[in-house]
Amino acid sequence: MAINRLNHAVLYVRDAERSATFFTEVLGFRRIDAYRMRGAVFLRAEGSTNDHDLGLFSIGDAAVDSPAGRGTVGLYHLGWEVDTLSDLARFAEQLTASNALVGSSDHGTTKALYARDPDGLEFELTWIVPADQLTADTGPGVRPLDLVADMDRYGPDTLGGVGVSRPAAVG
Repeated sequence: MAINRLNHAVLYVRDAERSATFFTEVLGFRRIDAYRMRGAVFLRAEGSTNDHDLGLFSIGDAAVDSPAGRGTVGLYHLGWEVDTLSDLARFAEQLTASNALVGSSDHGTTKALYARDPDGLEFELTWIVPADQLTADTGPGVRPLDLVADMDRYGPDTLGGVGVSRPAAVG
């Protein structure tokens, strides 16, 4: 049996309601009110049919920042795939407006934004170059992201990840 994909993530945060507001207002997640647990909020990503994609559990304002990556092991970030470069550009604007955007990169096969939630936990939003558009110059690496040039090259509304993270069209 193979693992297919990450089904959901659960984060310990200082205030689940505050974090839920960020994820709904900035990234378009929707609350799943079917699950009622004190101090917890469950969210579904905008384009998802998943039961839930993100669980947030409150642990209180006295919680210290995670030292992961600065002397301890731990999770670096979560990466969520977006459908189009237009989506990635829209999120870049929203993350910038909310002072959450901390970086961006062109990794050749992916175009990525990096941001932090209200507790400083990092996440990535990424668009994956479709398999039929991979070329020698889309090899792995880290280069500055140029969304305008990428939209000119691939099209702003080209569905990403086809033949890579999602099945290629049959026909």
